[in-house]
Amino acid sequence: MAISLLCLFLITFVSLFLIGKKIKGSKWNLPPSPPKLPVIGNLHQLGEQPHRSLQRLAKRTGHVMLLHLGFVPVIVISSKEGAEEVLRTHDLDCCSRPKLFGWRLISRGFKDIGSTPYGREWRERRKFTVSEFFSFKKVQSFGYIREEECNFLVKKVSESAVDQSPVDLSKALFWLTSSILFRVAFGQSFHESEFIDQEKIEELIFEGEEAQASFTFSDSFPIAGLGWLGDWISGQHKRLKDVFFKIDALFQHVIDDHLKPGRSKDNRDIVDLMLDVMHKQGEDDSLKLTIDHIKGILTNIFMAGIDTGAITMIWAMTELARNPEVMKKVQGEIRDRLGNDKERITNEDVDKVPFLNMVIKETFRLHPAAPLLLPRETMTHIKIQGYDIPPKRRILVNAWAIGRDPKYWTNPEEFNPERFIDSPVDYKGKHFELLPFGSGRRICPGIAMAIATVELGLLNLLYFFDWRVPDGMTHEDIDTEEAGSLTVVKKVPLKLVPVRVQ
Repeated sequence: MAISLLCLFLITFVSLFLIGKKIKGSKWNLPPSPPKLPVIGNLHQLGEQPHRSLQRLAKRTGHVMLLHLGFVPVIVISSKEGAEEVLRTHDLDCCSRPKLFGWRLISRGFKDIGSTPYGREWRERRKFTVSEFFSFKKVQSFGYIREEECNFLVKKVSESAVDQSPVDLSKALFWLTSSILFRVAFGQSFHESEFIDQEKIEELIFEGEEAQASFTFSDSFPIAGLGWLGDWISGQHKRLKDVFFKIDALFQHVIDDHLKPGRSKDNRDIVDLMLDVMHKQGEDDSLKLTIDHIKGILTNIFMAGIDTGAITMIWAMTELARNPEVMKKVQGEIRDRLGNDKERITNEDVDKVPFLNMVIKETFRLHPAAPLLLPRETMTHIKIQGYDIPPKRRILVNAWAIGRDPKYWTNPEEFNPERFIDSPVDYKGKHFELLPFGSGRRICPGIAMAIATVELGLLNLLYFFDWRVPDGMTHEDIDTEEAGSLTVVKKVPLKLVPVRVQ
């Protein structure tokens, strides 16, 4: 056994030596790299908050930077100009995905949309889900569900307002996005379902995201089974399997419920539509769906659809509570424009309050839910900012760093929604200094759904209630410490006291 391992390591290092000599002897102009250690490369420099660590490294090394995560070279982009070249100029050349170990397991062998490498199958799946679930028309049709669930949230918060007790907004907003998505996508009531454990859903999403984003030996040392052995010894393989089985059990319940004889077909959801396609598809159909495909797509909707909307609303309310003057201004506009006698907020009210949209933009800038866009992989040789990027090279875009770069933003650490007055900058993928949803072919397909939920949720909270910090605190005591990896949320739950204004 010892001799076998020694041979494995010798083969590995000889291979790396030869590859290194080949690259050094080439005429490629590779991006600059920070100093690295043998074998592990720059892995030790990532830390618990990679978006912050990568920003610090980029300031010293360059906004197009080559890192070595173990044996794997990774390009990190931290500038608007570099992001535009990756996401627009060379979009087609680098819109694939690396085949990461955690993604492979959670997506059932890349049968989803988010992690599937670029190709015909990915295009067909994305086209189907956009037309049947994420299109503007579909999002509008779900408006009554958003209104009903926001109204339910207002009633629950009003109960706390009676006795002036703090509300855990982190949990309340997570439950809001969960309740909307479970009804829209799964045809299930989040509050009444027999098999949904409300307290466990948030934990499951967090575990799933950690599984997808956490370090694996297989991704950093993909040579001769060495990575798999490391994941097995470290327990990472078991953790990934445990998460997979939990998610699989949830979606099997959802699918079984949809297959029950006599189930009402009045309100058909995405699960009904995918099951229909699966049962009716022929050999020549371009869209191929199996139960694994359905579960893979549902995983994307579940993970991204619940977490990101809740995170954005939590950060928005956090910043407003930390900046009482901004809170006062946005509430003043909302109540002036909507009047003081509304019993219920509707989707049509959202367009009447432009300053709220600026608050959301500023929240996206300071606190993008996914600070590092999902990694891309080049399919051919390209140049970014004059540097050569070879094929099969992983690319990370640090949207968080770009949103805080003083080159593009005045006083970038300050929460100032007014910076967007008369500004054309938006978050829909056309302006590369603000990229909460990405851009290009891999832009998040759920933008319209997410924005509709965030706008209506915040509008209800800011119209019906004033908010103050709990006794013994001031607004300056509210912290912005982060937690998470794939998505980043406020580490300490946000608790505020609601005061019903009517």
